[in-house]
Amino acid sequence: MNIKPIKPMLLHKVVDINNPFDGADYITELKLDGIRLIIVKAPTKDFRIFTRHGTDVTRRMPELHDFARALPPDTVVDGEVILSDSSGAPDFEALMERFHVTNALKVASASVTRPLIYCPFDVIRVDGRSITRLPLIDRKAELTALLAVQPANVAPVSYVEGNGAAYFNAVKERNLEGVVVKRADSSYYINKRSKNWLKHVNYAQEDVLITGYRTAGDFGWLLAFEDGRPAGILELGVPADARHAVYRAAIADEVKGIARLREPIPCRVKYRNLTKAGYLRLPSFVTFL
Repeated sequence: MNIKPIKPMLLHKVVDINNPFDGADYITELKLDGIRLIIVKAPTKDFRIFTRHGTDVTRRMPELHDFARALPPDTVVDGEVILSDSSGAPDFEALMERFHVTNALKVASASVTRPLIYCPFDVIRVDGRSITRLPLIDRKAELTALLAVQPANVAPVSYVEGNGAAYFNAVKERNLEGVVVKRADSSYYINKRSKNWLKHVNYAQEDVLITGYRTAGDFGWLLAFEDGRPAGILELGVPADARHAVYRAAIADEVKGIARLREPIPCRVKYRNLTKAGYLRLPSFVTFL
């Protein structure tokens, strides 16, 4: 049976996590450092697991198959898949390594030694009923009923009423990804971005040096820490005037599509965390210094 992917509802960013997110109009969830997955159970016994972009990854995630099989026919669940480290925190680098494994034998082995955990937070369709127009809080109740007998490798995302700022402060103390605040009465809009769902990411900031830039292919600045260690490549959040300011700087040489600056340019960036190799993960430009 040809099961088609469903593109999920997406979030906007919120800058100020304080009011009005402390009232009963909103719920607050932990933002997980994982990959968005939609599980689609057909009216038959068939099912598929899709990424938010519609990529079929069913065969890469055998440890989630029992959950998918147990769903009622014609049901669609939305959630995030994570891979935990030894402390129980999501390990995004390990998840990406696992995600790109496609060899059947290696996938089978990894599903036992380092199993994925699926964290559902919404349900779009249940037993043939579209429930996208139901308030979020009612869809949460439908999801709870689906998970009455919680299967292995599934851990639903918990939530609290309001308390966005307090929850975010607790997340910062534990160096976790961030929070998501959602209107409790929000509908589910397939393949749309809505301000009824807002994310607030726990960014760190660092003062670094721009040492060069790509002259071919995708935009990117080469970064170094102030002690000279490579800090990675910055590709995000750079306005046109800032790009031109760097392009006007004198270069020392250009080799293999990389122009190296004669004098590094100091700037401040925000980033998610340090990778295991010591680079800034997803650095984004803040300002020149």
